[in-house]
Amino acid sequence: MSEPARRRFLRLAAGAALPGVLSGCDLLAGSEAFNDTLRKAQFLSQRAQALLTGVDAMAQEFTEDDIAAEFRSNGTAMPDSALYRHMLADGFASWRLRVGGLVAHPAHFSLAELQAMPSRTQITRHDCVEGWSVIGKWTGVPLRQLLLRMRPLPAARYVVFHCADPMDGPDLQAPESTYYESIDLVEAGHPQTILAYALNDAPLPVKNGAPLRLRVERQLGYKQAKYLMRIDLVERLDQVRGGKGGYWEDRGYEWYAGI
Repeated sequence: MSEPARRRFLRLAAGAALPGVLSGCDLLAGSEAFNDTLRKAQFLSQRAQALLTGVDAMAQEFTEDDIAAEFRSNGTAMPDSALYRHMLADGFASWRLRVGGLVAHPAHFSLAELQAMPSRTQITRHDCVEGWSVIGKWTGVPLRQLLLRMRPLPAARYVVFHCADPMDGPDLQAPESTYYESIDLVEAGHPQTILAYALNDAPLPVKNGAPLRLRVERQLGYKQAKYLMRIDLVERLDQVRGGKGGYWEDRGYEWYAGI
């Protein structure tokens, strides 16, 4: 099956019975019955993709000639946060990525420590739910490599990413006010799932998520959490924030956003 045909199949599988289409920026005004249907459809999409491609299938990678001159910002371009502005002013010297939850060895890492770890570079296409795409070259730490150091506990099933950008008002630093996302451990272990600190051979720009962002290349853009601050491994998502696994998911989007 060709790539365009595969995508059409997956989108039909996920949404053929749904009465509306998600917008990348606007909150879907639907009933609870609609949202229940949507949540069930996402698992059909996930199963369909696994059957068609396998859990280890790679997202398409491109050449240097395909890289866009400008990588468009998705979502926030500058977090409205005093904490973030302070970290930016000192070149992220004070920034730390904290990794905890259901792990045997919680830890925190500076940007320099992450950059010193074995890295992966990949040229991939970012597909936004709004309908635009752009190709960029990402370098970062494979997430599975970091998790191996932490030793996930047997109960761990999901990885939750907490970010620096407030979403419900300026300068709100409470954890429940900032952007967050999640993936399962299968996606976390995929070789193309990386914590990126460089874009197109340069330090990650602020508009693209500096100092560190998630790249989970087999899913849509809203899953690519920017401005990472903390990673937690958890057993369940229904006990995290709004219970649906992500900022937009709590507002009606699909948790699984495979492409």
